[in-house]
Amino acid sequence: MTDALAGWSDFNVAMAGASAALAGLVIVAASVNIDKIIKAGTLTARLGAAIASLVLALVASAVGLVPRVDPTWYGIVVLVGALTAGVFQFHATRVIMVDSESQQHGRVAKAVLGWLPVAGYIAAGVALALGSSSGLVLAAAGCLLAIVTAIVVSWVVLVEVLR
Repeated sequence: MTDALAGWSDFNVAMAGASAALAGLVIVAASVNIDKIIKAGTLTARLGAAIASLVLALVASAVGLVPRVDPTWYGIVVLVGALTAGVFQFHATRVIMVDSESQQHGRVAKAVLGWLPVAGYIAAGVALALGSSSGLVLAAAGCLLAIVTAIVVSWVVLVEVLR
């Protein structure tokens, strides 16, 4: 399966660069209105979880580029990273669910959105650790979900804080 991982090197190079650049841009953009973001209830937790997902995408992509990395260890690294990002998302979910300003269905949608990349990476880590090359496709899905959800959450945070 090491050969299968090598076939993903171009994807991992692109995703490591994209996730690192996006994480940096999100942090810089948020810093412009950080005092308002901190005061705005759920936004801080959601933004933190989104950045954690981008860092997860960066780490998973970068470790996937390590020459001759053992796929089982790669899966374990991905799983540990996903569980770590899951801690941030768990906190965000908890904050979202007690938010009295949003409707119930809105709270669930916000929470589910943040869990998508984490779930993709957990599935990828488990599959890879068990020796299944399908974990590589799941990791790619987790990476793309991390980027899309981070963009959506970042946009919402940056717009909502100015309302």
